[in-house]
Amino acid sequence: MSARQPRFNQTVLLDTTPLPDSVPKVPEIGASSAPLLSAAFFIGARCSAYNDDYMKCKTEAHGKGEVECMKEGRKVTRLDDINNNCLEEFRKHWECLDNNNQQLWHCRRPEQLLNACVFDKLKLEKKIPGAPDNETPVHLRNRQLFSYNVSSFRAPE
Repeated sequence: MSARQPRFNQTVLLDTTPLPDSVPKVPEIGASSAPLLSAAFFIGARCSAYNDDYMKCKTEAHGKGEVECMKEGRKVTRLDDINNNCLEEFRKHWECLDNNNQQLWHCRRPEQLLNACVFDKLKLEKKIPGAPDNETPVHLRNRQLFSYNVSSFRAPE
């Protein structure tokens, strides 16, 4: 049986277990997974070494290294560059994802604006791993194949 005692507050689970001292202290933002999905490719580009360390730790722990790998995971989430340079575009994109069941194809316009901002200000480019070299990446296509509102889609200016 676990040593922690969770408390329920209608819809929020508050875990009162303190983290070990070896885990770096960072403020929790309490967001859904939409901001992580929105920034995932940029986190991967900027923090690839930390990402690799985290994934190696998780693999070696056979998927049970939540506390052991927290130190590496916290290093990955310290990416403030997008918030400091492209906050408005970032917020529009992740809110669109949050409102559209996190389906990327619904949010290509805000995604293109975010990609352009991050490239202009941080020189980070979105690259999808495993995408064929001879095809235009899905996020750069002028006309999306799956969209219920194609007429409102236009390329970034």
